[in-house]
Amino acid sequence: MAAPLAGQAGAALRDLALRSARLRGGFAAVQLTPRRWLNLQEYQSKKLMADHGVTVQRFFVADSANDALEAARRLKAKEIVLKAQILAGGRGKGIFNSGLKGGVHLTKDPKIVEQLAKQMIGYNLSTKQTPKDGVTVKKVMVAEALNISRETYFAILMDRACNGPVMVGSPQGGVDIEEVAVTSPELIFKEEIDIFEGIKDHQALRMAENLGFRGPLQQQAADQIKKLYNLFLKIDATQVEVNPFGETPEGQVVCFDAKINFDDNAEFRQKEIFAMDDKSENEPIENEAAKYDLKYIGLDGNIACFVNGAGLAMATCDMISLNGGKPANFLDLGGGVKEAQVYQAFKLLTADPKACLCLLMRVVVTVGAGHFCAEGEKGACYYGRGSGKVEAILVNIFGGIVNCAIIANGITKACRELELKVPLVVRLEGTNVHEAQRILNESGLPITSASDLEDAAKKAVASVAKK
Repeated sequence: MAAPLAGQAGAALRDLALRSARLRGGFAAVQLTPRRWLNLQEYQSKKLMADHGVTVQRFFVADSANDALEAARRLKAKEIVLKAQILAGGRGKGIFNSGLKGGVHLTKDPKIVEQLAKQMIGYNLSTKQTPKDGVTVKKVMVAEALNISRETYFAILMDRACNGPVMVGSPQGGVDIEEVAVTSPELIFKEEIDIFEGIKDHQALRMAENLGFRGPLQQQAADQIKKLYNLFLKIDATQVEVNPFGETPEGQVVCFDAKINFDDNAEFRQKEIFAMDDKSENEPIENEAAKYDLKYIGLDGNIACFVNGAGLAMATCDMISLNGGKPANFLDLGGGVKEAQVYQAFKLLTADPKACLCLLMRVVVTVGAGHFCAEGEKGACYYGRGSGKVEAILVNIFGGIVNCAIIANGITKACRELELKVPLVVRLEGTNVHEAQRILNESGLPITSASDLEDAAKKAVASVAKK
């Protein structure tokens, strides 16, 4: 059946990262939870799939040109595809600082694989999603190249509105699924799964039929769909997306490209998977922030935002912009914040004159009567990425879960011990706010108080203008 929310689904499911044709979230009713993102390289995701019986291309991973040559020979494939392994998308159109163009290459000659690997491994690859200087390629994937006679789209994701998993598919794959949802919503199919009973044979077959698989390929596709569902459950995924989910001229159904999202709350029972988290492409300050269960992403402005709740953080960034300023970050302290985390956030913020923060913790934050939530990922938040110099700090806290007094104590400690040199504007509201205001007022520190968000934004922008 065609999904009635097809148009909304495309936008709601799009992950904040700008990777094309990758559906990452849920239907419009799904509530996303801010959390530290688990980063897996392509070869790691494909190995997980292969280990669970899902059909993927044969491949090897190499960290030297010689290993790449040996891998190409071992494949004994008619054609070989060599892929640079970085987390950013757009590899095919990227450029290496070795001069090589493209992070994905096809060849039939293993010796060419070696030559290409020499220009990839150890060099920086720049794409639209990497920092300006690119990302160093440490590994390459040497895989069997397969012809694709037809491409479809398939994903399994958790939909809170349905209280369980939902399959989403389209016979029109290999393209941006959002465009399909807008231009051809009748080509988006949805199938709800009872999480207690599991996927039924007739459901898998119906989805395979809707995806356009015919004859023996229909049963083969249904088998792959059931294996993908088993993978989804066993690894505590929130989404498994395959695009394209295709067929070859030889009559084989293959998962050619996949993206897997994981439930961070299941880290305690998925230790092997979370141990694969690739932090090598993070900025050093991002890894430092992660030690305190915080996540760092910088923007291009000069006013740092110190907020609890990603929705409130984005609203704060918008208010700064509306009043003529530029946000340097959005920093979400989350609901379980401790005084020490407030101190460490200030410490990270002031350690580098060009540092900016986006610290997202794994909590759902209630602001007023509604929930505000968004997902941050390295190099991909709503406002971009940058390294603007912090010239003022705006603290905007709504104390629903958070105790404002804890924030106030953390602020005063940080200001004294770190000798804060930039203007600090603070707006606190909610739980224990009067005690928090007393702490700030009696601190003797040059802290500017604000009555509401707009007042805080205006004062923060004005403090920068005075300088």
